[in-house]
Amino acid sequence: MNEIGLDVIVRSTEIDVNAHVNNAKFVEYLEWGREEWYDRNALPYDRLESMGMATVTVNVNVNYRSECRQGEVLTIVTRPERMGRTSFAFRQEIRKADGSVAVDAVVTLVTIDTTTRKPRPVPAELAAALTT
Repeated sequence: MNEIGLDVIVRSTEIDVNAHVNNAKFVEYLEWGREEWYDRNALPYDRLESMGMATVTVNVNVNYRSECRQGEVLTIVTRPERMGRTSFAFRQEIRKADGSVAVDAVVTLVTIDTTTRKPRPVPAELAAALTT
């Protein structure tokens, strides 16, 4: 399984009026985790662009399990969940230092041709990383 983890520290700017991480920030953390997955698999944005493609998020299904507070160290865990012809999904978790899951999500993306902006098959190089 091609799983990666990215540690983050909750900053004061990520806290809302309820003194915990704002729900929209968790979605941003998930994006950071996916970007880290691409980078660690030698597929940064410019590499995808050189293949004439980009990935776009089409669905985010998030479950908020427990609150997180300023100063906590969180680990964003990202792993491929499934792959179709033009789309694929990541399963992601945001874990607290004790290993408990604060957030879990499934994020579905579609590969598009950067010229036509239409869906295209997942390129072999990306498919290989998703299925390793």
